[in-house]
Amino acid sequence: MGNCFFSLSSSMVNLVSIIAAICCLSLCHFRRSSRLPWNWPILGMLPMFFINSHRIFDMMNDILLESKGTFLFKGAWFSNKDTLITSDPTNVRYVMSTNFSNYPKGPENKRFFDVFGDMLFNADHEEWRIHRKITQGFFTHKRFPQSVVDINQHTLEKGLIPVLDHVSKKGLVVDLQDLFERFMLDATCMLVTGCDPGSLHVEFPDVPFSRAMNDANEAVLMRHIVPEKVWKLQRWLGIGREKKLSQAQKTLDNLAAKYITMNRELRKGEQNFNTLKYLSEEAVIGTAEDVYNTMRDSIIALLFAGRDTSGSALTWFFWLVAKNPSVESKIREELEANLPGDEPQTHSLTNVEKLNKLVYLHGALCEALRLFPPTPTMRRAPIQTDILPSGHHVNPKMKVVLFSYAIGRMEWIWGKDCLEFKPERWIPEKGGTNLVPSSKFLAFSTGPRICPGKDLAFIRMKAVAATIIHNYHVQVVETSNVTLASSFMLRMKDGLMVRVTKREILASNPSSLPLSLLSK
Repeated sequence: MGNCFFSLSSSMVNLVSIIAAICCLSLCHFRRSSRLPWNWPILGMLPMFFINSHRIFDMMNDILLESKGTFLFKGAWFSNKDTLITSDPTNVRYVMSTNFSNYPKGPENKRFFDVFGDMLFNADHEEWRIHRKITQGFFTHKRFPQSVVDINQHTLEKGLIPVLDHVSKKGLVVDLQDLFERFMLDATCMLVTGCDPGSLHVEFPDVPFSRAMNDANEAVLMRHIVPEKVWKLQRWLGIGREKKLSQAQKTLDNLAAKYITMNRELRKGEQNFNTLKYLSEEAVIGTAEDVYNTMRDSIIALLFAGRDTSGSALTWFFWLVAKNPSVESKIREELEANLPGDEPQTHSLTNVEKLNKLVYLHGALCEALRLFPPTPTMRRAPIQTDILPSGHHVNPKMKVVLFSYAIGRMEWIWGKDCLEFKPERWIPEKGGTNLVPSSKFLAFSTGPRICPGKDLAFIRMKAVAATIIHNYHVQVVETSNVTLASSFMLRMKDGLMVRVTKREILASNPSSLPLSLLSK
């Protein structure tokens, strides 16, 4: 028995040694020659993805640059992880529109994103159409526009402005990513549940939802990389990111239950227009369990969408603006041209009609979304064998990943200046806004699954950006190390540390302005 155990242990050590050697050889090969990962026996291309898990999006971008926009990732043997990754807009349009019915998200996607329930993110076919109809009904409801304006004004004047005034007065360094995520969480929670969680406050209270969502995003990303049997084993053992995901799911479930209970206890006349009110009174037909599950999934999915996508987009936007002071100057000029001269210096900008006139600001936001789309990848599962416009073959055993992060960085799509932050590329000479095909700009998806909250997202982002740039100057702290987090959402790993100075202070003390602005 002892000899058998010793023999088995030796075999395991040898196997580990072989795998380690393969990983090292793969890394050496990658560094000395091609950006393309090596397809190793048994392990496929997994070693390179594990080695570069800290820079997974940039690594995939490098691969697509070298492979002219489309690349076949070979998974481990018998894992069914072969994936065609593409940044070709013709493939995007074909998958998301032309042959939409052949490319659902697939049952595996629902397992990956089980934390979000069965709403739009996970649904396919008839289930998706039902949820889509419910969601569109909410966004097109006659009470929706005024609700958005009221919530924007409340969260700006009761949350964002007091916090920015506080950090400006105290000379504090603040994490702008955390601030934006708090703002978007509060605004979205009010729209979904009718309640303000008050997470954006000068005391910066602990936000269990945000921590849970960040843990969920990291776990979901790893589920896309490792074989399903591996992460399911981790879940069963209660270890690693799967342990954090289980804890996160409990936090999210408890939060949803809390808001559903609060909603039911309020009388009809005491409620403002919100998603839960709409679902319970107008949209969902079925058993009490059906209504509860739809409410639960809606709360989590919409809070995730509102907090993570717009919060991420605004963070990257202000980082890019800070690096390009001429853009900030042009945005301020546009604000001054569209604001009445008798309005006070410090105020929130929530009027939708005025916000829609800010063409240059809109272009700057689009440019930030082009370079840093909040959802960097979209995954589809072909039902039947097919040939994409690029000539690549796909089959039901493969997956197709549309890599929106790389689309914005392809010179052959956007030109030699593709890595530059140029809002002007969105503004034609005759005025208005350039209509860029959504297959080249996937920040809000494209085709039948285009985001129903796109207009809401732009209204919110414009209101926040206009209010901040009109009233404050944001300066990134020199020691900030801006890198991508290993998360399903395109977040900054260590946040964005900034100093915020009120314009009134800058006007009375011009020497506090950065030299780059003094020269304008």
